[in-house]
Amino acid sequence: MSEPSSFPIGPVAFIGGGNMARSLIGGLVARGVAAGDIRVVEPVAALREALQRDFGVACFDNAQAAAEGASVWLLAVKPQVMREVCASLAEQARAQRPLAISIAAGITASQLDRWLGGEVAVVRAMPNTPALLGVGITGLYANAAAASRFDQAAGLLDAVGPTVRIDDEAQMDAVTAVSGSGPAYVFLLAEAMQQAGQIQGLSSEAARALVRQTLLGAATMLTQSEEPAEVLRTRVTSPGGTTQAAIETFEAGGFRELVDSAIAAATRRGRELSAANE
Repeated sequence: MSEPSSFPIGPVAFIGGGNMARSLIGGLVARGVAAGDIRVVEPVAALREALQRDFGVACFDNAQAAAEGASVWLLAVKPQVMREVCASLAEQARAQRPLAISIAAGITASQLDRWLGGEVAVVRAMPNTPALLGVGITGLYANAAAASRFDQAAGLLDAVGPTVRIDDEAQMDAVTAVSGSGPAYVFLLAEAMQQAGQIQGLSSEAARALVRQTLLGAATMLTQSEEPAEVLRTRVTSPGGTTQAAIETFEAGGFRELVDSAIAAATRRGRELSAANE
């Protein structure tokens, strides 16, 4: 896992100005990157106006103008339109030789390289939605052409949380399944805990408050402690107590097997998305 690093000097072009791009832009500006070094292409006028107003960055309505002269391109468009967007930038990519960083799920580095015209430094990135609050985590994979420029990619993504380097691109689907989709699993757990609390007689307000703070506290302990999750769980599980009764019920119901199946399903879906875009 990388430590936060300073972002290299040079313009960066965000191809797409949605929520994840906005969080990255906000993180970079907060870390002292000049707004003048950040360009954004966003087809929706209201989003362009908001980005200009909130961060002072230059906004464009076409990708070619935003990418002109930029040494780093952050590709933040939906997977379904990535091929078309890359094709429109292929000529510039051959001329400018940028570092292309993609946050699109299921699109491989070889696909991006091919769509951008070949011999392009490509880094695949899989951030997650807590990046919107500056507490995300991102898995990064670099193709051979981007090996010497990996730190540039890490420097950009560090703006919204730590990064983890992935050496085997096939593992990026597992990254997507574990951390990219992972916040939704926690939200589902929160829903289920709140509902169960209400069934036991708690008001919806009390159940919600108890669940939210419990998850926050547990996550804080997990991130601040040197102990693994297994040890922390054991410490709070007194023999014969209430926690043990709940844990045994989870285990008897196949909790671990269900989680394994869910992660495997998400991983398979990532591979299917990649194959669908060939």
